Amino acid sequence: MADAKIDIKIGAVSFAAEGSEKWLSGELDKVLAKAPELATIPLNGDDSGANEEETKGGTQRKPKKGKVSGTLAEFLKNKNAQTNQVKKFLATAVFLHDTTGRDRITTSEVRTALKNAHQQKLTNPAGCLNKNVAKGFAEKDGSSFFVTDPGRTSLGA
Repeated sequence: MADAKIDIKIGAVSFAAEGSEKWLSGELDKVLAKAPELATIPLNGDDSGANEEETKGGTQRKPKKGKVSGTLAEFLKNKNAQTNQVKKFLATAVFLHDTTGRDRITTSEVRTALKNAHQQKLTNPAGCLNKNVAKGFAEKDGSSFFVTDPGRTSLGA
């Protein structure tokens, strides 16, 4: 006779079980350990969510393989974003989105990425973000932001 019962669905995969509480707890732990991987399985052939992952802080995009390769310095050079501060900020944000898979980033992370890549620092990173927001290339979300599709298009990314 079953002491416990569970029925959960993660993406396209569902898990239902009945059994002793101890056994069910162990099986649930196994399913939860695989949850990020299971969430990427397309629903009915639709892979629209296949590039996203649920996390504690919200949804994160997984890096698109082959989308960005090389160093930040190479990426900035390829996007012709070495001298224009606003464009450099936007290109660095796209690079961070695609290489880390994070959906939201902060101005501080852009500044740090440039510093770690031995690139010339931005005079006013917050001002660069505001200019990109005004152009519709980025959107603020609390203390973080994300690059919009028009922003990516403006870089050819």
